[in-house]
Amino acid sequence: MKFLFFLTLPFVILSCNDPASQVHSSQTSLTSEEGLFLDSLVMPVGFHVEVYGRVDNARSMVMSPDGTLFVGNKANGSVYALQDRNNDMKADTLYIIAKDLIMPNGIAFKDGALYVAEVNKLWRYDAIEDRLNDPKATLIYNDLPEDSHHGWKYIAFGPDGKLYVPVGAPCNVCETKDDTYYASIISMDADGTNREIVAKGVRNTVGLTWHPITGEMWFTDNGRDLLGDDMPSCELNRLSAIGQHFGFPYCHAGLILDPEFGQDKSCENYTPPAFNLGPHVAPLGLKFYTGNMFPPSYKNKIIIPEHGSWNRSKKAGHTGYKLSLVTEENGVGIHYETFVEGFLNKSTNTTWGRPVDILVLEDGSILISDDKSGTIYRMSYL
Repeated sequence: MKFLFFLTLPFVILSCNDPASQVHSSQTSLTSEEGLFLDSLVMPVGFHVEVYGRVDNARSMVMSPDGTLFVGNKANGSVYALQDRNNDMKADTLYIIAKDLIMPNGIAFKDGALYVAEVNKLWRYDAIEDRLNDPKATLIYNDLPEDSHHGWKYIAFGPDGKLYVPVGAPCNVCETKDDTYYASIISMDADGTNREIVAKGVRNTVGLTWHPITGEMWFTDNGRDLLGDDMPSCELNRLSAIGQHFGFPYCHAGLILDPEFGQDKSCENYTPPAFNLGPHVAPLGLKFYTGNMFPPSYKNKIIIPEHGSWNRSKKAGHTGYKLSLVTEENGVGIHYETFVEGFLNKSTNTTWGRPVDILVLEDGSILISDDKSGTIYRMSYL
């Protein structure tokens, strides 16, 4: 089923660098062309998509308990806050929390504070919702690797109160040392202390979440490039024990020994993926669906935005640019299906949108960020 929307969204835009007297109003709207793009989305019967808000290069998202949506950014160095002041499920007020940061993709929220991860730094903005027009940043750490290659972060607080921070490999494929944190996921206290490597052999995860029943961490991993259109698969992984090694750079997708680094290795010595998602789909910010709005069959399924990869001769095929659903049982994926597609025009091999992150809202609807069109969509079930 397809839907066509022509929306005009009023925004009040506030910058943390401007005094309140300089606040000005603006209009954010979909053009006719953008409305037709949105109409191309295909989803199961009964689901409905509309625009929640728009920010440039919308990436990682986190919602405060009081309903402020914070959005990270990879391309222009900014962090945003959006509010829905009239409770119509569309953002009407936009704040610019920070500017000129280095790939501030990662954001998290805890005890009234917003945490923002640059490539090598972590900032904390205390009492952020009381200071949206005058935020103050405290530096938590500045000693992680500075490499921009896979340097952007996806951060999240786990059920144990720890902050989890991935550090991507600084390459397509290479060997790294544990003491650099490369190709790993680390945990730490909220103040940056008591660091521990919890997962190794992780090339580049830009999404991690926790199982709503078991509490185990699940995460996506983007497979290596330059082995052809159809290999290796990107991964959905489950961390069942601290320190597990997921194979990079020696074994890919639990099946394929690397032609350079896999000599004298065996994939049996590494933790296999919970599910292989397909080559070059570029899975990012996954979430378990824990809401009550969607039909009961969706409960606890994993929703995965597949961003799509540059490393394929043609985008069409098993290449992402959609939302997928994975059903898991006993820690293993047992079923994979497409949930939302249409970001890719297969006939022209062009994309108008690329999904990045997912949030499950209190009412059971979900938000989807799209960094190419700069849009945050709200998906509901009628």
